[in-house]
Amino acid sequence: MTGGRPVLLVVAKAPVPGQVKTRLTPPFTSHQAAALAAASLLDTLDACRPAAALSGAELVVALSGDPARAMSAAAVRSALAGLRVLPQRGEGLAARLAAAHIDAAGDFGTTLQVGMDTPQLQPGVLAAAIEQLTSSDGPDAVLGPAEDGGWWALGLRRSGAARCLAGVAMSTDHTGADTLAALEAQQHRVELLPTLQDVDNVRDLEEVAAATDGRFGALARALHARSREVS
Repeated sequence: MTGGRPVLLVVAKAPVPGQVKTRLTPPFTSHQAAALAAASLLDTLDACRPAAALSGAELVVALSGDPARAMSAAAVRSALAGLRVLPQRGEGLAARLAAAHIDAAGDFGTTLQVGMDTPQLQPGVLAAAIEQLTSSDGPDAVLGPAEDGGWWALGLRRSGAARCLAGVAMSTDHTGADTLAALEAQQHRVELLPTLQDVDNVRDLEEVAAATDGRFGALARALHARSREVS
């Protein structure tokens, strides 16, 4: 077993209009896109809470932006209440991700990090990934590939290993492969998690909305129905 309590880490951005989901505008307005981001964040936290309870992990959020300016601000504040919320730091996404792992668990804790773009997450999948990392014969890391070539989850038996992200270009169609290569270059044994679709554009949104009955799916379907009525 690894030492200490594992951390289930959500790296998120406050869903402020004009600052999130900008690739959904158009067809959606900036406020609609931010509302979708808020729904996705809330659904993500809803999946993470039981996963943390099942695995004995602490749920931690590394947040950028001002939640007071967010869409669904009251719901977001309520969802974050009682959690350890850390500010993101570093220049560029790769640096912020690496810092979030280390700030959440030091250099030697176990972390499983997800974002807020996969609201279809299932608690059992997250809990099983943490169990892999904390098992005495488990891997050094787990990586959840995304359909677009990125990744939706990164788990580390020793959180300091996140420093290997420094040389990885984020938000490309080879980010997943490059992250795997960076981990393996440091002699980490990596196991892959199920591949998921994350939400970057309207086509992604439609696919993910069809796979979830949560807030995100309901809001996405309502907005699509409204747009069809207008057109």
